[in-house]
Amino acid sequence: MAFRRTLAAATLALTAACATTSQVKPVPVATTEAPAPAAPAPVAETKKEPDMRETFAQAVAAFDAGDYAKAEEGFREVVANAPQSLNSQFNLGVIAERQGRIADAQAAYEKVRFLEPGHVPTLLNLGRLYRVQEKYEDAIALYEAGLKVKGREHEASLLNNLTVAYRLSGKHELAEATARRVLARHPEDAEAYKNLALVYYDQGKYRLAELVLANARKLDEKDPGIYNNLGMIYLKLEDRPRALAQFQKAVSLDERFAPGYLNLGAMALAWRDYAGAERSFSKAVELEPGSSEAWLYYAYALDGQKGRDAKKGLAAGEAFEKVLSLRADQNEALCGAGWAYAVERAGWDKAEGFLQRCKDLGSTSAQDKQMIDSKLQGIAAMRKSGQPEPAPEENAPNPSAVGGSGSMLDKVSDEAAPQEGAPAEGAAPVDGAGASPEQGGPAAEPPAESPRAE
Repeated sequence: MAFRRTLAAATLALTAACATTSQVKPVPVATTEAPAPAAPAPVAETKKEPDMRETFAQAVAAFDAGDYAKAEEGFREVVANAPQSLNSQFNLGVIAERQGRIADAQAAYEKVRFLEPGHVPTLLNLGRLYRVQEKYEDAIALYEAGLKVKGREHEASLLNNLTVAYRLSGKHELAEATARRVLARHPEDAEAYKNLALVYYDQGKYRLAELVLANARKLDEKDPGIYNNLGMIYLKLEDRPRALAQFQKAVSLDERFAPGYLNLGAMALAWRDYAGAERSFSKAVELEPGSSEAWLYYAYALDGQKGRDAKKGLAAGEAFEKVLSLRADQNEALCGAGWAYAVERAGWDKAEGFLQRCKDLGSTSAQDKQMIDSKLQGIAAMRKSGQPEPAPEENAPNPSAVGGSGSMLDKVSDEAAPQEGAPAEGAAPVDGAGASPEQGGPAAEPPAESPRAE
């Protein structure tokens, strides 16, 4: 079954979906600019422009305070009275994205794009959503269309993001050419150097990638993405202490840098430090609630602790369900939910449903089907007898588990330069492996040797 293909197999999906980049904090754009006035309407039905400015400012303040519900209410009021307010409509997309409502965010950005096809922050954010969903060709088409808008032909942020999309789709020659196109016009663009380094990274040219990143670091020594990418290079060069130091440097520069937490969590998971992995991944899902990859590895970290605490198993089941809500075709999460919920009587109803669906998957082997049948029969027998489910065997920490050239730590920076108010952050790949305890079904466990990522 898919879950028993282990973290290493699950990582294959993560590799293409997640990649970090430069810092682009998710805050509203043009916070000091007044929204566009409403179309002519009866005075009694439309607030005056000064009132809308005040409403807009109050919504921005609510967003900054973390009160997204109040912020959304305010921006919706502005949009209702001033339908042409690009800033308010864009900010609704930012809020939806921060809350993990990807479809709503995409719809909001599409509305802005309809009103202004060359609105760069919208193109960056919408492109990022496409990349998170692995719709790389859609992202490429979006950026290319944006570059055709008059006045945007040489927009560095669009070109940098186009480089990313080319790279993720495996079009390395186009990616390199696009990065060099940026550098030819903007020789001090750190993002272009980062993207070029990642092209070399993908091709196994690690020392060359390190050299290019050194140029990026000279231009922007406080960019956490640069250190994150250096960490990935050192992992490939099997210098794990140095890699760890780079990841720690990345999050020290910005406590909201999600890729850094994903890599730190991956490193903890590789050492079977499930509690430490949980702490890092919980921060990652807090920062990127719409990332199915972050939720998947958070679930693995929780699942690894279910032998000691059955409630962790139930929490893991919920996390696997969150993955499925974001990506219905994630079979690792489907099977993982079944085994996680099976650990405790309170989860048996869900366990039976998920395990049966896991058994019906075409990728589930005959041996795995037998394991599922055995577990389902065991649950039925314990229901009848009233006996509790035996706790699954706990996997002991194993420092020797960290080996190889990458493990699930392959989270590399691959997005574009910050655009005012445009959250376009991302994360990258992860690897690991799994084992099957005697009781309770498969549990997530790091690999004895670290497979490649990406």
